[in-house]
Amino acid sequence: MKAVSLNFEIHQPMRLKRYRFFDIGNDHYYYDDFLNDDIVTRIAQRSYIPAAQTLLRMIEQSHGAFKCSISISGVAIEQLEQYVPEMIDLLKKLADTGCVEFLAVPYASSLASLTDPEEFAEQVRVLSNKINVLFGVDPQVLRNTELIYSDEIAPQILAMGYKGVLTEGAKHILGWKSPDYVYNAASAPKLKILMRNAKLSDDIAFHFSDTSWDAYPLTADKYMDWVAATPADEQIVNICLNLEVFGGIHPAESGIFQFLEALPRMAAERGIVFWTPTEAIKKLKPVAEMVVMHPISDADEARDVSAWLGNDLQNEAFRKLYSVAERVRLCTDRRLKQDWWYLQGADHFYYMSTKHLADGAVHSLFSPYETPFQAFTNYMNVLSDFIVRVEDQYPMEIENEELNSLLTTIRNQEREIATLNKELTSARRDLEHYNEEHALRAPAKATEKATEPAQAKAAAKKPAAKKAPAAKKAAEKK
Repeated sequence: MKAVSLNFEIHQPMRLKRYRFFDIGNDHYYYDDFLNDDIVTRIAQRSYIPAAQTLLRMIEQSHGAFKCSISISGVAIEQLEQYVPEMIDLLKKLADTGCVEFLAVPYASSLASLTDPEEFAEQVRVLSNKINVLFGVDPQVLRNTELIYSDEIAPQILAMGYKGVLTEGAKHILGWKSPDYVYNAASAPKLKILMRNAKLSDDIAFHFSDTSWDAYPLTADKYMDWVAATPADEQIVNICLNLEVFGGIHPAESGIFQFLEALPRMAAERGIVFWTPTEAIKKLKPVAEMVVMHPISDADEARDVSAWLGNDLQNEAFRKLYSVAERVRLCTDRRLKQDWWYLQGADHFYYMSTKHLADGAVHSLFSPYETPFQAFTNYMNVLSDFIVRVEDQYPMEIENEELNSLLTTIRNQEREIATLNKELTSARRDLEHYNEEHALRAPAKATEKATEPAQAKAAAKKPAAKKAPAAKKAAEKK
């Protein structure tokens, strides 16, 4: 039996406003609220909402046979809560069906996994908690930002408690192998790997409304024929798409929503089922280890991380940002920490890519800037002000070793305080039990004391006993 696992990504970055050099030190608010509101609202109305409604109908019409997964960043959740709360309601309805799995992702859709394991784990933890609060589910599988994965990252994911990871089926990694199997990580054998089928995913994402494509038009029955035509022993086909593909990249007039809605019926006719990622890793055994020595992603032809860290501009911004990571974790300024996460968004580095200048890549299509250099300048101005704020709390004169020592001391003190609090709580509980027991004994003792005076009075009232005859005679003789 062949299965399809559909994953839909939802992410919108916190776009920065035009921030000049002269704003540094004077303006600490960095975001273009009008632009963010406009883009999120427009995309939600054109894409997210009708797509979510379509998924609900697919689940209902298939009587629960259709299943899928959704990956949504914390930054996207924040913006939807603020500007399009009805989309959050639709996501709750999808979660309530039991047919939609929510995957764990870094809160800010950041690149932290490439440089800062502690930050990576914290962002994933916070996002997973938020998903649990909003949708009542606990993520079991992780999808890193842009499907980034490597052997170095795998043990981190396993240590977080996740059973599987979704990543890119990069050709230079797979070689002769197929992405349509479950693999296990070479550096963490207990972690199972699901790999995106790049061709079948891109056929929808990039070619659906392309009239020059040799397979145009793409219909649901044709698409499921392609899935069914894969070798019989290839049991799981992972299709990963940005939800914006539906109604955003391909407008509703192209028939993209009708295509999506028809997939379950066409799949059923061919004996193809839909699984969530968790179902796939539970039902299928890994066929081999997957070695990924260098980070891979779903971006560009190279399928590496050069879309974000491929030039000097990007690497300089990336290095400078994470140079203050330890200091930010030390501080308690809530606003500073929020800015820290927003500035980590991978999109900021994507806008700085110069690839489109050379090979016609699609980077510039999603950028609010006219050039990568403008994106770099604006970001670095913002970052400079942010670092000034960090230095106000933890001056750069403090060496990293000294800072780490201070951090260790603080953590030890926190653990000691936590232990003392537990002991104090236990002592208070024992004292309460002691007081309760003595409160019960007190009435009994009071009763005993009350009876003693009564007994004494009763004894006093009794007549004196008659003297013995011998004693009486002795008295008479005297």
